[in-house]
Amino acid sequence: MSELLLELLSEEIPARMQTRASDDLKRLIVDGLKARGLEAGEARSFATPRRLTLVIEGVPAKSPAISEEKKGPRVGAPEQAVQGFLKSAALASIGDATVVKDEKKGDYYVAKIERPGRAAAEIVAETVVEVAAKFPWPKSMRWGSSSFQWVRPLQSVLCLLDGKVVPFEIAGIEAGNETCGHRFLGPGPFKVKNFADYESKLAAHHVMLDPAKRAAAISEQAHALAKDAKLELIEDDALLAENAGLTEWPVVLMGTFDKAFLEVPAEVLTTSMKTHQKCFSLREPRSKKLANKFLLVSNLVAKDGGAEIVSGNEKVIRARLSDAKFFWEQDLKHPLGEMAGKLAGITFHEKLGSQKDRVDRIEQLAFELAGACDAIPEDARRAAGLAKADLVSGMVGEFPELQGLMGRYYAEHVGTKPEIARALELHYKPKGPTDTVPREDQGDAVAVAVALADKLDTLVGFWAIGEKPTGSGDPYQLRRAALGVIRIVLENDLRVSLTHYIAIDERLHSAKKAAIGVQEDLLSFFADRLKVFLRDQGKRHDLIDAVFALGGQDDLALIVRRVEALDAFLKTDDGANLLAGVKRAANILAIEEKKDKTSYVGPYDLKLITEKEETALAAAIESTKQDTVAAINVENFAGAMRALSELRAPVDAFFEKILVNADDPKIRENRLRLLSEIRAATQTVADFSKISG
Repeated sequence: MSELLLELLSEEIPARMQTRASDDLKRLIVDGLKARGLEAGEARSFATPRRLTLVIEGVPAKSPAISEEKKGPRVGAPEQAVQGFLKSAALASIGDATVVKDEKKGDYYVAKIERPGRAAAEIVAETVVEVAAKFPWPKSMRWGSSSFQWVRPLQSVLCLLDGKVVPFEIAGIEAGNETCGHRFLGPGPFKVKNFADYESKLAAHHVMLDPAKRAAAISEQAHALAKDAKLELIEDDALLAENAGLTEWPVVLMGTFDKAFLEVPAEVLTTSMKTHQKCFSLREPRSKKLANKFLLVSNLVAKDGGAEIVSGNEKVIRARLSDAKFFWEQDLKHPLGEMAGKLAGITFHEKLGSQKDRVDRIEQLAFELAGACDAIPEDARRAAGLAKADLVSGMVGEFPELQGLMGRYYAEHVGTKPEIARALELHYKPKGPTDTVPREDQGDAVAVAVALADKLDTLVGFWAIGEKPTGSGDPYQLRRAALGVIRIVLENDLRVSLTHYIAIDERLHSAKKAAIGVQEDLLSFFADRLKVFLRDQGKRHDLIDAVFALGGQDDLALIVRRVEALDAFLKTDDGANLLAGVKRAANILAIEEKKDKTSYVGPYDLKLITEKEETALAAAIESTKQDTVAAINVENFAGAMRALSELRAPVDAFFEKILVNADDPKIRENRLRLLSEIRAATQTVADFSKISG
């Protein structure tokens, strides 16, 4: 078994593309070798700003020989079928095939295919050339007169199998055993023998091959510098990964900016330094206030210790922070109410009107929702009216990721009520499955109302114009909006009738655009999203289906509580046995209704009940119906399950002692109607026919 080492060296690969490209190289090469009959061992891939590298262990010397029989068409089959068979089996004529006798189905052709094994080097060369020609870069380019495309101009190709060069050519570049190190710290070419030699010599030439090791080195240096300065690093995993993708030999340095910039909100400064210079921010350990220091990651070991690099970055940072300070000071001259008035000139969607139209709807919907989340209605309306105002600010124009947060700062600056100001920031939450939601119990009831209104209006609006998510795309992130509604409702345990509030927003939309008939479809969408959400939490999908099957389920919190209570009940003996009894009743009904071509749904006749087991079951059914409905009306789902458990013994006794298909047709019909009432009694809680088991 041999080792395969492949390196594709080019001009700088964008950091955002490196991880995906590394994974694609490994997947495509391994799959390509396997498709050609070459099964290898462990594969590892790496990326630096200038190279993609792959090493595969346990590569056999050659692919195994293949001997197989390929069944063909019947003798006398149409010529087209015969020719297709000859082509697939690589036969010159039908005379090269064997005829197999089959008295039952008719004689047919069989081709005996013998394929000798191929040398691994031949397969590797063929695979690498094919993968390189079709590599799935998000963006690629051509250079010179070649039609070959790569993310950036390719400079060299290294390919060794068992230490020997695999001969092939890509874009006029012949594969060899040479590479080079860091562009400035180790530029000269050098030869390698295998992966261990390759990695070692790269390190000697100032290249850390493994991106995880580069990230670890940056983190270690950054924490050490922060500690020496008695400061604390503001952690940022995304920025750490990006810097690891920008450097082959990372060196962390510390710079300083004028303390006067600290008058600007800290998030603005950190965003500016991160966006424009890929710099880390630092803060005071105790107060957590931003410090006037930053950390930059250089790709050089400078002779002056990095003084000139730091100075250059400080100049750029000063200019960038000056811009941010200008935006901040200019925005403060314009109250949020004034900014909100300019939303009429910003189109939200050509079919849904302007941002001002949207805000008008959210205002009214937030006012209506306030009662459900214990918010002051006028506060909810006011917060909704200002929620999108910062979209016209200079700061958000420069840094869109700060929308909401800047609204909060501008509101706080003029003394707006704290709960209204916080709502301007928090109403965008949750922005993803791991993001937090605004919480009523933390004083953010206003934010809860505005967040729900914002997301519901988005969903109703896009449903109204037919822009629903598809299997291949969700450009308006409507699944995320629905999940946001679900999480806000459940984590705040709110009683929210989706049907009611969707209807309100439909009417608000209809003033500008007819938005009729979206309720049922949108509720179905919410049901699907809730199922996904609950399944991710380990809830049984069949219990979710059983609750939704009842119809009219639009209170998300109550649905979840019902599912949880049903799950707990079915884990008891009473629950398991009742489920078996209900399914038995349903099966008997299905068989008899199909045979009789009629339905036995409807009341039974008490006069035809003669056996004590029938009497006991009828009494239990009536009691259970009343008790479960009464318990559900006060949201006592555990009580509803206890009421259901009273059915278990009468159902068991009925099936043990009573013959359903009695000789007397009237008694038989009455007993079948009694069975249908068992089903009806349990359907006050859930549709037991949807439950597995």
